[in-house]
Amino acid sequence: MKKKRSKRFNKLLESSKDKKGETIEEAIKKVKKNCTTKFDESIDVTVNLNLKQKKEEVSLRTSVNLPNGNGKKIKIAVLCEENKIQEAIESGADLTGTDKIINDITAGKIKFDKLVSTPAMMSKMGKLGKILGPKGLMPNPKIGTVTNNIKFIVKSLKSGQIEIKNDKDGNVAASIGKKSFSDIKIKENYDSFLKTIMKEKPKSIRGNFILSAFLTSTMGISCKLKLGKQPS
Repeated sequence: MKKKRSKRFNKLLESSKDKKGETIEEAIKKVKKNCTTKFDESIDVTVNLNLKQKKEEVSLRTSVNLPNGNGKKIKIAVLCEENKIQEAIESGADLTGTDKIINDITAGKIKFDKLVSTPAMMSKMGKLGKILGPKGLMPNPKIGTVTNNIKFIVKSLKSGQIEIKNDKDGNVAASIGKKSFSDIKIKENYDSFLKTIMKEKPKSIRGNFILSAFLTSTMGISCKLKLGKQPS
């Protein structure tokens, strides 16, 4: 049975038939105009990357510091030694400790959005990989979530640091703000997102790294973005 579209969605679809790419400034205005729901919709960006080569297939996984955050409140758990618990609490961590967190994870009780671990605690994480891995919650030194500098990573995550990674089709998506954000703040976050991705371009990749980009909102229609000249 074909799903019936709402009048609101059909109206948005009609206003988005133009397939040409738009500048980020134009796209932000268009996407925000189409945020017609009663809640503060998220503004999201998705890019398709050129990650496939003849001899190998590379991947991207890193963190982006959004200068204005993305408007989402996250709950952070810190797995650390007893003498670091107070530091974690003072840094703004929502959950701290060792055995209690591990037991909850083992029981399938995931009460956090991000998990930070000190290097000394990683030996206890082996058995949790099958639970945390598929959810993208396993601490990783590459993105800074395995560290002794608890204060820095917790404050970074709370203030707008997000993790990005590609899916099997080379797509990378991120929430870069809310409808209530000013256009300038959304653009600043978008620029930071794109700049980080371009820094991660593998040397083996030839030609454009970003093949296409789209801006959308939680309940809106995608808006194709114009991409400027990319370094070869």
